[in-house]
Amino acid sequence: MKFNLKFLFIALFICTISIAQNKGTISGVLTDKEMNNEALPFANVLIKGTNISVNTDVDGKYSLSVNPGNYIVIYSFLGYESKETPVAVKANETVVVNQALSSGSFTLKDVVVKSAAVNRQKETALLLEQKNAVDIKQAIGAQELSKKGVSDVANAVVKTTGITKQEGTNNIFVRGLGDRYNSTTMNGLPIPSNDPEKKNINLDIFSTDIIEYVSIDKVYNGKFFGDFAGGNVDIVSKDYKGNGFFKIDLESKGNTNALGENNFTLQKGPNAFGFSKAEIPSNPLTQYNYGTLQFDKKTPIGGSFGISGGDSYNVGEAGKINIFGTASFTNEYASRTQGIARGSVNAAGVAGKDLDYNYLSYNTNTTGMFNVGYKINNRNKINFNSLYINTSSQRKEESRGYIVDLANEGNGYIRRNEYEKSALWVNQLLGEHKLSERSTLNWGGSFNTVKQDIPDRTYNTMNLVDGGYVINSQSAPNNHRYFQTLKENELAANLSVNYKFSKNDDGDYRGKFTAGYNGRFKNRDFEATQFNFKTTTFPVSHTGDIVDPNNLDLFYNQQNLDNNFFTISTFRGGPEVPNALDPQTYSGDLTINGGFLNTEYKFNKLTAVLGLRAEVIIQNVDWSTQLDPAGGSDKLEKTAFLPSLVLKYELNEKQNLRFGFSKTYTLPQFKERSPFIYEEFLQAKIGNPFLYASDDYNFDLKWEIFPNSDEVLSVTGFGKYILNPINEVVINSSTNDISYVNSGDYGYVAGAELEYKKTLFTFDSENTKKLTGGINVSYLYSKQELNNEKVQEETQGTRPTTFTNTTGKFTGASPLLLNADLSFFNEWNDKKSNLTTTLAYTYFSDRVNAIGTLEKGDLVDKAAGSLDFIAKSKLNKNYSLGLVVKNMLDPTIKRVQENQSGDVDILSYKKGLNLSLQFSYEF
Repeated sequence: MKFNLKFLFIALFICTISIAQNKGTISGVLTDKEMNNEALPFANVLIKGTNISVNTDVDGKYSLSVNPGNYIVIYSFLGYESKETPVAVKANETVVVNQALSSGSFTLKDVVVKSAAVNRQKETALLLEQKNAVDIKQAIGAQELSKKGVSDVANAVVKTTGITKQEGTNNIFVRGLGDRYNSTTMNGLPIPSNDPEKKNINLDIFSTDIIEYVSIDKVYNGKFFGDFAGGNVDIVSKDYKGNGFFKIDLESKGNTNALGENNFTLQKGPNAFGFSKAEIPSNPLTQYNYGTLQFDKKTPIGGSFGISGGDSYNVGEAGKINIFGTASFTNEYASRTQGIARGSVNAAGVAGKDLDYNYLSYNTNTTGMFNVGYKINNRNKINFNSLYINTSSQRKEESRGYIVDLANEGNGYIRRNEYEKSALWVNQLLGEHKLSERSTLNWGGSFNTVKQDIPDRTYNTMNLVDGGYVINSQSAPNNHRYFQTLKENELAANLSVNYKFSKNDDGDYRGKFTAGYNGRFKNRDFEATQFNFKTTTFPVSHTGDIVDPNNLDLFYNQQNLDNNFFTISTFRGGPEVPNALDPQTYSGDLTINGGFLNTEYKFNKLTAVLGLRAEVIIQNVDWSTQLDPAGGSDKLEKTAFLPSLVLKYELNEKQNLRFGFSKTYTLPQFKERSPFIYEEFLQAKIGNPFLYASDDYNFDLKWEIFPNSDEVLSVTGFGKYILNPINEVVINSSTNDISYVNSGDYGYVAGAELEYKKTLFTFDSENTKKLTGGINVSYLYSKQELNNEKVQEETQGTRPTTFTNTTGKFTGASPLLLNADLSFFNEWNDKKSNLTTTLAYTYFSDRVNAIGTLEKGDLVDKAAGSLDFIAKSKLNKNYSLGLVVKNMLDPTIKRVQENQSGDVDILSYKKGLNLSLQFSYEF
């Protein structure tokens, strides 16, 4: 019996090998008949009556291995007519079948999938591209963003593995590394920041209406600028191709906290559309011509309106022009409730401030984008993109309670009103040219401008005395008005040439050289003026000093200025000082010239990309500030040689093993190197001219499997070693100011990521009802040296620190990140109507906000989770509805100081639920 089983096993094994050796192959290229037979990526190729199928690659190629026999091959693509082709296959034979698909009588206006670029909105297309690419990257497309109820790029990125957003700020952390370690591009070209404190632009301002997909590269490639350690976020704008369409979107939304406010008031002045701007008044030191300090009551119900449209036009025999445009306006109200704010707390847990915290805000976003794509012929294409975004944010922050030396009886009151306006204008021209069968040329240029204004921010400090409020002017800046302007212009250029070599017997090339140049030329001008209003008497309790906090115009006016009840001065002095109105300024310019050569070669199942990049970096900063009125300047120069290696090993048709290694650097930002005091609510930050660049070493090891076209399972291990890391730290000062220092000789990050997307259940054979799910988890460990002697020596004693510990975690690094979603999809009415409902959950564990000093513990943002519900329904070919409920759990957002004696609450509040009802009409 044993012999028979053994013989049977051997016979079956030999038979299997024999059958495998006698298999035939069906291969070919699918093209788009509507687009002059351009390659049609990501289309479906299926052997009828079997489960044998494949998707075409980015070049429209496909290949199927089958037993000898007669088959019918079905070629299909969403929005196109399917084709069935009979094919006879013999043993060891390759049958080439090329097929062109056309839209025929299809008029799926909601699909408008007509090319590789538009199709990258789909999850399946992006997963296939991720599988076939040599680079290690992730992407999230318009289809997935809609399913998860994501309305802006910032919330799109945090849905991907290993990325989180710091609560209360616009900081994005990639694998525990914050703003300074990341970069942002649009269509591969850099875009400027709209915030003087940040390297990267606020991703919140990019509506998902303008994007095709968002690509996140967490592994360095020589085509990027070398200022990269965490990751690069590339916003790929829509490149429309298809039949003409016009769409109208409407939305109504509200925040439960804002709606629950009995008296939602904001300072008068800014208009509802976010385009108003206040200027410094004439004769601001001797005449009171400032805007009002009174308030308007608001009805806190927001909404949005948007229109978009596109069309394609044939030009000559082979040319085509594609046009897409969109414009939208959105506004929203927010409120933080049940808040506390304690400012600085010493090692014994005693707070310098112990206040409640109230926050109201009104935000707007106006977006307009125009895109023109001109396909000259099958070998040449150019694109022009112009994007304009205007955002505004009006905020009122209030706190009442104890302030050491200002309100020792717990009778203090601080209020800050701020209106911030930013305008970004991005212009890009991109070109793709096929020079020959072997070589292609890609180029791009951009001119971008950004202007940010904080016009007339007001700050007032008062005391409650004998039942009434009096103005506290113990220090002149306790009551002030602040004007700030930031202007930044940036030119950028990309140029690369690809050359294929080593052609094999199948007609494919094994190798490719990519040589290129990147240039970046940025200049920034920043100026700020603060007018301090100091009363001539310290608060007393007689009736004449009582003021109305909601109508401070009764005190701050020309008559009281003439009566010398208060004086006006800048940091340079009062009206008697000749240059008192000279603003605080800093200017910066950055020039980066970089060249690279990437060599890619496919060794059977192993593909290797060796990259060599060199950059010359010059960063100049000039300033005249409160800390250095005479002015100064500093130059940072660096020549960087940046090698990189990426390996991809195809374990089989569905599995890959990947490895990446690179060297990069991290530059300090203009403001971080300028000795300028930037005041936040209850906190001040000071630049450090002695700051210098860090060097970074990065590695990744990733295994991934793609069971089906819409499924993926991947596990990644990664590590980063950083020399001379830069950190925000509390320096030794009477006011516990924050500065930026190279805080130690080294730091490192190590971790693992898991991503899983799967179709859990299919309820019918036509896939009209299915349940899908996804989860991604990231675990992170970080450690860095904290060295007081190093900081003391390198800053020449100007930014002294006394770190509580000799080592610590990286700020913003959460040990555990989790994103999970569950979606049910249902189609009916011959697939003309559908409903998608999704539950999406996000969680981050405790993370360090600021490093502890003077025996005080680290400031730590406590763990929190958020649950969202999204329902999107297409009622028919014209009408769609949506319902989104975000932050359903409404956790308390909390920051603590982890002292040895126990945690002390520093800041806490609740954000409330965000509700929105959406409607769209397309024709």
